[in-house]
Amino acid sequence: MIRKLLPPLALVGALALVPAVTATQAASDAQTYKELETFMGVFERVRANYVDQTDDHKLIKGAIDGMLASLDPHSSYLEASDFRQLRTTTDGNYGGLGLSVTQEDGTVKVISPTEDTPADRAGIKAGDYITHLDGELLYGLDLDEAVEKMRGPPGSPIKITIVRPGRDKPFDVTLRRERIELKPVKWELKDGIGVLNINSFSANVGEQVASALTAMDKAAGGKPLGYVIDLRSNPGGLLDQAVSVSDAFLERGEIVSERGRAKDDIERFYARPGDLTGGRPIVVLVDAGSASAAEIVAGALQDHRRAVVMGERSFGKGSVQTVIQLDQESALRLTTARYFTPSGRSVQAGGIDPDIIVPQLSDPDYKDRPTIREADLRRHLVAQNKIDDKLLEKDDAVDPRFTATAAELEKKGVKDFQLDYAVKSLKRLAGGPGGAPKAR
Repeated sequence: MIRKLLPPLALVGALALVPAVTATQAASDAQTYKELETFMGVFERVRANYVDQTDDHKLIKGAIDGMLASLDPHSSYLEASDFRQLRTTTDGNYGGLGLSVTQEDGTVKVISPTEDTPADRAGIKAGDYITHLDGELLYGLDLDEAVEKMRGPPGSPIKITIVRPGRDKPFDVTLRRERIELKPVKWELKDGIGVLNINSFSANVGEQVASALTAMDKAAGGKPLGYVIDLRSNPGGLLDQAVSVSDAFLERGEIVSERGRAKDDIERFYARPGDLTGGRPIVVLVDAGSASAAEIVAGALQDHRRAVVMGERSFGKGSVQTVIQLDQESALRLTTARYFTPSGRSVQAGGIDPDIIVPQLSDPDYKDRPTIREADLRRHLVAQNKIDDKLLEKDDAVDPRFTATAAELEKKGVKDFQLDYAVKSLKRLAGGPGGAPKAR
């Protein structure tokens, strides 16, 4: 989740506030300077003695990348192309395939495909490993390099080699890149239930959610019986948009807090009066691809008892990244805080546990489909002040509600079991077909 852009002068101002150096700090600084001398010694030896001519910029960038990679999976150094890539992603407009990916043991692993993109339509799934692009092995490339290779001019073809756990052999998928102009908010009415699909938290999502609620109200001839907020495979985005979306469904109270290194470094965000849904019942759908800003919304509505959360445990990215612009060509993306739900829960590494676990039975591969979450990433931050680390429904008994196979559901016309279950649950809660919503 990206918090804000800071200009270079923000660093200068911060330096002016550093207190007088203590004896302990002086000793620590002396050790640090000694280690920096060691670094410079290695740098000079490599420049002078490596078998091939070296590139100083490449060596220094490699050192910076290594330093930030030792912190956590989300801190990184952004040069011109990386910085542009970050901005186009948060703006919701770029040429590519529509994939959220991470790196695991030197390989590229899919977190989730974005809905209605080339990757989604080709059937690429969470947990797939991408090993080759146009026959070129990706192993050993850093994640930014791999992502850059996947992007390109709209209409250009690319062949992706996939390794999917559960399949004996790798297989190739040929795609054509598209202009990924994300439509982060979509809506429809299902049996009197408003279904709000939010697939990212790019700019202006809060305004689009408010417009969608108004449109659903008009289309339903009044207020819908209830709402499903679908946050599945939503990788997150901008903090202010998560706050704005949560605010649309809350009358009052805290939405989220973020806490930095110091004990008093706490910032809280609150809802303003006015629930745009008029208090109608809500179900929030999440899965292992729901991350960051999506978890803020799910956690806020769950803690305020404003919504029932259904689906699968979310990704568990509870950290905040601040983008610090160093100059016109580079920036530092640095993890500067953890965020907490209104009750004080940190979702870092643990995620949001659904109130009702609902598997995606309409996916024939759901039992064998591997998931990747924050806790699976190397050097992930640990949670702090987490209230409850227990998972719901840990027993292995088969839930009689969830015994249908994908083939059986397809015969009944159910293409999305989780969404179907959420809509039917809301209809029962609201009094059934034709029934008036029950008093709350």
